[in-house]
This record gives sequence, C-alpha cells and structure tokens, in this order.
Amino acid sequence: MCFQAEALNRDALFTDETESFRFPAEPCVGDDVILFFRTAKDNVDQVCYIQEGLSGETAMEKAESDGLFDYYKHRLTAGQEKISYSFKVIKGSEVCYYNRLGVSGDNPEGFCFRIVPGFSTPDWAKGAVMYQIYVDRFCNGDAANDVVDGEYVYIGRPVSKVQDWGKFPNQMDVGYFYGGDLQGVWDKLDYLKSLGVDVIYFNPIFVSPSNHKYDCQDYDYIDPHYGLIVKDGGQTVASDAEDNRHAVKYMIRTTDKENLEASNEFFARFVEEVHKRGMRVILDGVFNHCGSFNKWLDGERIYEMSGTYAPGAYVSKDSPYRSFFKFYDEEAWPYNGSYDGWWGHATLPKLNYEDSRTLYEYILQIAKKWVSPPYHVDGWRLDVAADLGHSSEYNHKFWRDFRKAVKEANPEAIVLAEHYGDPSSWLQGDQWDTVMNYDAFMEPVTWFLTGMEKHSDERNPSLFGDGESFFKSMNYHMSRMMTGSVQVAMNELSNHDHSRFMTRTNGRVGRTSTVGPEAASQGINNGIFREAVMIQMTWPGAPTIYYGDEAGVCGWTDPDNRRTYPWGREDLELIEFHRYMTGLHHSIPALRLGSLKQLLAGSHLISYGRFLKDSICAVAVNNLPEERQVGIPVWQLGMEDGEIMSRYMLTYENGYNVGKIPYEVKDGQVLVSMPGTSSVLLVAERD
Repeated sequence: MCFQAEALNRDALFTDETESFRFPAEPCVGDDVILFFRTAKDNVDQVCYIQEGLSGETAMEKAESDGLFDYYKHRLTAGQEKISYSFKVIKGSEVCYYNRLGVSGDNPEGFCFRIVPGFSTPDWAKGAVMYQIYVDRFCNGDAANDVVDGEYVYIGRPVSKVQDWGKFPNQMDVGYFYGGDLQGVWDKLDYLKSLGVDVIYFNPIFVSPSNHKYDCQDYDYIDPHYGLIVKDGGQTVASDAEDNRHAVKYMIRTTDKENLEASNEFFARFVEEVHKRGMRVILDGVFNHCGSFNKWLDGERIYEMSGTYAPGAYVSKDSPYRSFFKFYDEEAWPYNGSYDGWWGHATLPKLNYEDSRTLYEYILQIAKKWVSPPYHVDGWRLDVAADLGHSSEYNHKFWRDFRKAVKEANPEAIVLAEHYGDPSSWLQGDQWDTVMNYDAFMEPVTWFLTGMEKHSDERNPSLFGDGESFFKSMNYHMSRMMTGSVQVAMNELSNHDHSRFMTRTNGRVGRTSTVGPEAASQGINNGIFREAVMIQMTWPGAPTIYYGDEAGVCGWTDPDNRRTYPWGREDLELIEFHRYMTGLHHSIPALRLGSLKQLLAGSHLISYGRFLKDSICAVAVNNLPEERQVGIPVWQLGMEDGEIMSRYMLTYENGYNVGKIPYEVKDGQVLVSMPGTSSVLLVAERD
C-alpha cells in the first residue's frame, strides 16, 4: 500500500469493544484491561486515551506493528465504577477523535466506549441463530388439545377452530385457532436443527384465551392447548353466546390442576429434549399487563365458576388480588369493570405494581421459576418492557430487581426486551442484556433494500438504496448499546408485529384490509430477500428467523404475518439457501464475534467487513438491477496485496451460487463483478 505521507489515513483508524481491541472484552471488577488502537503504519504522531471524568489525556505507546498497521496500547484496571473513554489522534496539525461513531472532528458526550465492570452477556447467545415461533401457526402435533368451535367467548364472540391449515388469517384473527402446539414443535426439532437453529424463541405459551397469548390468564402454567389435556369434558357455548357463563369445557381445560400440571411436566420434557440437541429456549414474558381472563382479575368469571380459586379482583372487592389492578370506580363491585387497561384495552388489564408488593414479588418468582429446574429455560424476551409501571423511575427499579432475580436463578439466562427507540437507559449493565433490534437492524435494512417501513404502511424513496443513511443509522443506534449487547441483539427481518420481509420486497404500501391477503405475495423479489438474509447472517448480533420466512411465507402486518407454516408447500430452495447461510455464520468465527468495519457506502451499494484475528470476510450488496464492478478496499480489514479471498456465497435475482472463486488482493482491494440485485461474501484464505 502507498499512502501520502502528509495525510492522516482516517480509513485505517480503528478500535472497538471486541476482544481484538479490548482484553478482556467484558472485564470484571479488579481486572487489568488492555486497550488497542489501530492506525496506518508510521502515519500518526500520537494517539491519546481520554477518559470521561478525568482531566487531561494519556499518550498511548506503540505496542506492535504489522505490514499495514501500527497498534497503540493503553492499560487500565477496572474498578467498581463505569468507565467511558475515547481516543484522540494527532498528525501534524491534523487532529481527530475516535468514539463509538468512528472518526469525528470533535468528541461529543454520549458516544464513548464503555466498560461496566461485571456486566457480560451470555456467550452462548453471542451470534446465536434464533428462530421465532408463533405456536398456534407452526405445526399441529396433537389434535386432542385443539381449541374447539364455541369452546368459549373471546371479545364478544365464540372462538373458532380453523379446519383449513392454509387459510389466510381473518382480519379479526385473535379468536381463530389453527391448532399448532408444543408437540408440533417437538416433531420438527430435527428440521430446526438442520436449519442451523441455536435458540427457539416462543411467543407466549402460558394459559391465555387468544391465539397470540399476550393476555396471560395464568403465569404459573403452560396452556394445555399447547401442552396436554388429560382431563376433558363439559359443554361449549351457544353460537350466539356473548359471555362465558356456560364455558364449562374451557374452564375444565384451563383451570383443572391435572391439565395444568401435565402441561408443565410436558414442557419440562420438551426443554430437556431441546437441550439434548444443543439448542436453547427463550420464553416471552408479558409483565406490563395480563388478560381479562387472568385468575387474579377473573373478568370472565371462569375461576369463579370453577369454585376452587380465590375470588378475582373483578368479582369481589375483598379479593386477595384487589391491589394488583387499578380501579377507577370504588363503588362498582361485584363485577367491577372500571379497571385500568393497557392503552384502554379491557382485555389487557395493566398490572399495578406500585400499589402491590405482593404482585411485585410474585412476578419476580415467576421470572425465577421458569429459568430454574425442572424447566431450565434459557431466558426471557420481555414484551413492551418500557411500559411497565407508572413512572420511569419505578420501571428501572423493577427491571433491576428482575435481572437480579433471573441471574441469581440462572446466571447464563438472557434478559432481552422488546423496545422501540433509544434503549441505552436500560442497557447500563444492571437491567436488560439487550433488545429486539428494530432500530439497529430491522429498520435500516428494510429502508435500504426496499424503501419500505416495517409495517408496509409507508414508502420512502429517499432512504431506498441510500448506503450512507444505512450506515449512519446503524452506527448511531448500535452506539446506544455496549458491544456485548449488540452481539446478542435479536436481528430480525420479520416478526409477529410487522409485515413479512418477503412482502416488503414488493415495495407496495398495503394491509389485508386495504388490498387483500393475496397482494402480499404479488410482485415480490427473492433476490432482494436473499440480500437481506446475507446481511442478517453477516451483521453483528443474533440472526433471528421468523418461522416460515425461510420457506417463503408472505404476509402484511398482523394478523396477516401470522400465517401458518406451509408444510408440504415450502420453497425448498430458499430453505437450502438459509442452511448454507447459517452454516457460514457458524463456521466463520468473524461472523459471530468479529469486529465490524464499514468499507463502502453509495447509491444502492454497501460493503462492510468482519474480522477476528485471521478470520476475515467482506460483504458487498448491489441493490441496483444492473451489474456493476465493485472494488472492495479489503486492506482496511488487514488483507495485504497478493493474499487471496475466496467467494463463499453469491446471491442474485434468480438464485445463489456457492462455488468458490478466488480473488487476489491488488492495490489494497478486491475487484468483484456483481450482478444486479446481488450480494457476495468473500472470506480470507489463511491457514
């Protein structure tokens, strides 16, 4: 390489929070920590370490060099307090700073690298391939536990059993059941293992009346409709019923301890089987609100009818659960419907932690119960976690106690929250481990590749194909998390709350209610979808497949995104492509734990590298429909002239190619001819 002697080579400057540049990456109190900062060889006069809260700057020593770079070192000891730091680089009259956003002319607060002594995220989750399952729609393994027509009334109408597995979801879908269950997942564990899945994330599986189960009825038990029904009988409701006074069958199925205990025991055996196969399980925890059917409220009088439970707070003012909910009318008992509902939804009563220490402690016990024997679940995904409680201060207090309870019961369990917006106040090392990665993954990928908003509700041509905006958005939102949190963040293209990514590739604004479900699969582009999977499997974080995405499932935003898995009608080529990509993700160390380096950002073009010691790879995405020549500056990853990088994967409009093709590094770059709508993964050939 040949650089102008008088210029500061800013592209060479690099450091991050991975073990390549900070050792140990997640230090404990008392650990000696070594920081490294990279510059172009013989290119700078001085590199300084800057720590917030300390006056002055500390000059770093040049510790080592290779053919391209110098590495400057600073040593410190981790104490009890958090450490925020950045770097200053000087060459002659040129001065710049380096922080989580990269090179900058100044050093703004809030974007420093951070050390939180004692905080670490589980190693098993770093870069793990996750698979999200909406249980009712995945696979029906046990017809005996299916919800039956008229079993009970939900939101004013009797529920229905859908007989046609391939039927599109209804617009008002919550009371329609297709019959998927945990036995169905058990039956497909070989398939999930062959797909390269490390972790199964379940949408809620506790006793609940809806198919989405975000309206929990009983946190202590797995829903027998997903587990085992060993005791059955009783009548269903009339076709014109509007309440559950005669829902005896549902009462027996969901409140009888024989069914509840059998379902819990079945789930324990299920998790044991998952663990035997080297996979893990994450449960969905809905603790901001419960459901109107919940035994503490008993808004449907199911538990009153059973005669074996304490009266719910809806039923009686003297209920032991009275303080679990906020009531606005103190004179409305019995059957007081004036309780506070989350966002006004009567089916989702908000839990009133501030007024009930009993409730607080009970939920913490639930948090511990499921990550402990005999269930041994590997973590929690927390629904609408920022909404819990009635104040920000209380919310943070609860999640600190929640984290402590979970980690004491199972130190390797993960605490992962649903969150939109800046999560940094919860990611200080004492609350959540990480988040569902909307802002630092799903949204930037969607805007860049499709120009669509994640619900398919909006199209923005200015963000479509804007490589600069892609990286700016990614870098900013990743900077709000420590790297340990980024490495375990749930990187999804689709999920149960947004349109399927495959549908977004059609670039069309729509919902089932406006254009119909058939339109979700019209004009789709498999080439764009494969580009997205390439990014998903090579970007820092835990790539998370929403069930059926790998098989080509389409769908507008919910409920259309909750279509059934198309057993027997899968896109087998797309599944095989996913197997190749998860295989590469697992076999290339840099893709799980390596540093990330932006290489190119242009019109419908991005390129970036991942590197960890001698594991080096480069990714490029050409989202134009035309072929283009792309020079990838792989010297920034440590590749020297004469070295070889091999193409391990090429995706394009009509397919993909895994044939290895060698590329020699010349003048610091690899020149690749990229077809239209394509992506490429190059891997260094080093012993």
